[in-house]
Amino acid sequence: MSISASLVKELRERTGAGMMDCKKALTETGGDMEKAVIYLREKGLAAAAKKAGRIAAEGLIESYIHGVGKLGVLVEINCETDFVALTDEFKGLARDIAMQIAASKPEYVSRDEVPAEMVEKEKEILRAQAINEGKPEKIADKMVEGRIEKYYKDVCLLEQPFVKDTNLTVQQLLTEKIAKIGENISIRRFVRYELGEGIEKKQSDIAADVDAITRNVCKP
Repeated sequence: MSISASLVKELRERTGAGMMDCKKALTETGGDMEKAVIYLREKGLAAAAKKAGRIAAEGLIESYIHGVGKLGVLVEINCETDFVALTDEFKGLARDIAMQIAASKPEYVSRDEVPAEMVEKEKEILRAQAINEGKPEKIADKMVEGRIEKYYKDVCLLEQPFVKDTNLTVQQLLTEKIAKIGENISIRRFVRYELGEGIEKKQSDIAADVDAITRNVCKP
């Protein structure tokens, strides 16, 4: 079938894919825009998976200071080349990740970094909670497995919902950027400083700070 230039242009604007890729996607899907978007995403994710093992030693260190200096984040994000590191796309991603860390307060990049003893301690606490709720031991053990997954989503940056689009995890966001940019991208490390951390603070003040950060992150 014949695919109009306007349809190709619309798909390109929606996905950022190349003109030829957009034309092929529309041809393969019979001109169906939504199916073409899915087609490109699937192709892109497959390509991203192949790039995931490549060495990413370039990149940048992004900083984010919230408000009048009450909270600060430093994060190192790596890519394969200096060229990509200097693009607006990559810089924007780094900024979003720094603000994600500020708002969601992860403790680790991925679950692989969580110490085994920390996981076991958390499991013991969760199991005790289930038992105290009156659950039989076998049921309690199953509940622990489900709740430990929630624990990982709370403390691991890559498993957190992305604050600008909670339909995506941070890992899914990275995968989409890898597909779009064409290089492997990884978050290597981060540090988050909060003024007065470790000093007793009113719960209302903490809630207000987190709310202010989240509003700032989600600004269009």
